[in-house]
Amino acid sequence: MPYPTQIDRDQIIQQAADMIAADGVDNLSLHKLAAALGVKAPSLYRYVNNKTELIQAVNLATLARMFMVMDEAAADSSGLPDAKLLSIFSAYRAFAHANPRLYLLAYHENDAYRSDEDVLVQMVLPLQAIMAEWVGEARSLTALRGALALVHGFALLEINNQLRRGGDLDAAFLAVVQAYLRGWLA
Repeated sequence: MPYPTQIDRDQIIQQAADMIAADGVDNLSLHKLAAALGVKAPSLYRYVNNKTELIQAVNLATLARMFMVMDEAAADSSGLPDAKLLSIFSAYRAFAHANPRLYLLAYHENDAYRSDEDVLVQMVLPLQAIMAEWVGEARSLTALRGALALVHGFALLEINNQLRRGGDLDAAFLAVVQAYLRGWLA
């Protein structure tokens, strides 16, 4: 008699993320997920209690990957804070473009889908430290919030195809982020 397919929580989350990226969250069900993993749906309940918990886990994994990409961009840039920040925010935007469904889900309006706030704060603290190098510790949280709002808004408008008047959006993005960063030094 064959043994059932061995799965773990990470495999479940990754398969769910792949399915959401391909078909959207509304098309995800635990039954479809189990079939894709080669197990029966009740097997999933050893690892996740329900679809909401699964989506929370997918969102956390998505944001962790996004912050990893931003950390790599910071490491690859010059040591100057403005160059690091520009690389980080460009990596953020590129991640949003490469993963639009997962990105939008990670910022879903449903609070039940949000990841643990303390974990999210820990993810963003290294970015705030780089911002502090640029604007000082006292203003770093405000500057970071503004930068994230700016970059998120730009990416969101692009994903939703709402910046259709032509022009070079890459150049526009860089100009806007650079202007924002310079504004903090004024």
